[in-house]
Amino acid sequence: MPLLKELMTPSVEIISPNATAADAARKMMDLDVGAIPVCDGEKLLGMVTDRDLVLRVMAIGRDPVQARVSEAMTGGLVYCFEDDDSEVAAEIMADKQIRRLPVLSRTKRLVGIVSIGDLVIDGLDPQTSGAVLRDVSDPSRSQR
Repeated sequence: MPLLKELMTPSVEIISPNATAADAARKMMDLDVGAIPVCDGEKLLGMVTDRDLVLRVMAIGRDPVQARVSEAMTGGLVYCFEDDDSEVAAEIMADKQIRRLPVLSRTKRLVGIVSIGDLVIDGLDPQTSGAVLRDVSDPSRSQR
């Protein structure tokens, strides 16, 4: 299995927890991405996604110019290390039903991001790829 440092996108753009939701949305638009790591200096605090902005700002009528990224982001850090193999990331993505995962150095510095697409295209065998993609995309079984 390839290591994540061979699959990840390096030099990831980040956003401050003090930035506004509007800043985050604009940055996502400019970068054509749906998620941005939230960092305080080099410390990863969480991720903010386009879905976070819609559900935690727009849907409840908050002003995106006033709302802070820290109020909209998903906390509870979920990440992998750059020297982990692709199966470790696949298991985490499937278990947590997430499509993008920050990649850290062993000193816990953000060094990249890996997506489900990176794993499916280059990191996993076809059978595992299909299973991970299904698990990430499957709605919660508790809601059925």
